[in-house]
Amino acid sequence: MLPCLNKKIFGVDCLGCGMQRAISLLCQGEFVAAFYMYPAIYPLILVLIFLGLNFFIKFRYDRLIKISLISITILTIIISYIIKMRIFF
Repeated sequence: MLPCLNKKIFGVDCLGCGMQRAISLLCQGEFVAAFYMYPAIYPLILVLIFLGLNFFIKFRYDRLIKISLISITILTIIISYIIKMRIFF
């Protein structure tokens, strides 16, 4: 696995820390462990699948769907980061 440069230099996890390990766990079939490692993995995969499909198939309201999926993904990343770092707790 590639080391996180942000964590190495500053000693603090970044918003993407755990993504590589979550992808590795997904490939091994450990779906729950992947979620615990990086909760935004599933919304991120959903966004990528939709963007890939939308490249070939045009959907009605595709812009609204893209904005919604990306917003959910970003919120999941931020909320899981806040919980992991225990910023407000």
